[in-house]
Amino acid sequence: GAKILSAADRQRLHEAVGAILEGYARGTRYGIRMDEDGLLRCGEPGVQLTWMDAKVGDWVVTPRIGKPVEIQALWINALAIGSGSSRQWEEPLLQARRAFEARFWNEAGGFLYDVVDTDHRRGEVDASFRPNQIYAVGGLPLVLLEGEKARRVVDAVEARLLTPLGLRSLAPGSPGYTPRCEGGVRERDASSHQGTVWPYLMGPFVEAWLNVRGDTQEVCREAKARFLDPLLARLDTAGLGHLPEIADAEPPHTPRGCPFQAWSVAEALRLSEQVLATRKTHTLPRPRRRSPPKLLVLDASSLGPNLPLPPSPTATSPGGTAWASRIILKGP
Repeated sequence: GAKILSAADRQRLHEAVGAILEGYARGTRYGIRMDEDGLLRCGEPGVQLTWMDAKVGDWVVTPRIGKPVEIQALWINALAIGSGSSRQWEEPLLQARRAFEARFWNEAGGFLYDVVDTDHRRGEVDASFRPNQIYAVGGLPLVLLEGEKARRVVDAVEARLLTPLGLRSLAPGSPGYTPRCEGGVRERDASSHQGTVWPYLMGPFVEAWLNVRGDTQEVCREAKARFLDPLLARLDTAGLGHLPEIADAEPPHTPRGCPFQAWSVAEALRLSEQVLATRKTHTLPRPRRRSPPKLLVLDASSLGPNLPLPPSPTATSPGGTAWASRIILKGP
């Protein structure tokens, strides 16, 4: 279950959050720093920096230098946390939100750009259709898109990326799209984020789908039948009672990579036990657009592998089960 932090621990966390935000704002390794528009720029040649981290020799397959969309979603959520304890971050939060809304929306396509200011060139964009944009609508406490734009993003992701095992990492028909993750090390690494399916992304996608359709019991039942049940039906395809790390982009979506992948299983469990099972009476209420999140500790993993966190201490229950605690966000 969840517990409210003690006053002393809360103070230490607020101080840590402030130090992290100040470090990122000033600048750190790999070209990471807050830019003049309030967004977080990052990346440099030869470095595979985001979760799409495949590198073969000196070849970075998906460099994504500039301002990647999911990094901005995480950054703006972090600014929202900071603004809850220090007014120093209120203006950067508003500035970053305005910039995100103005600069990432692709009206012609009805979706979000994957990267803006590509290669740190102002105004250049990468319009590759990837799943990273889903974090602007679901998977994080502070939702960045609402209304028609949010619905268009979710509908487009469902139409172009959804499979029974998760979301494709690149839309079919895109340059570099690879239908199957097979061959030698070079071929497999080259395809891992070029269409290959990632099951853990089903978690933020389903949350986004509920956010744009409402979380009534009927909608939750539909989401379970359409998304969770087909995923759970694949539990034994790679390893007994588990889900794989990745799968082929095209049917029959053959499992690839690690057959027992923690974040794939964790997201399926979170959907089953939290998001869909208790959506209307959840202990973590849905975030409100303008309210900064609060800090909690919860025995759950909800963000997948794309948010770096320090190692968490583990506690063992009387029954012998080890649980890892993580800091997550909670709306008021």
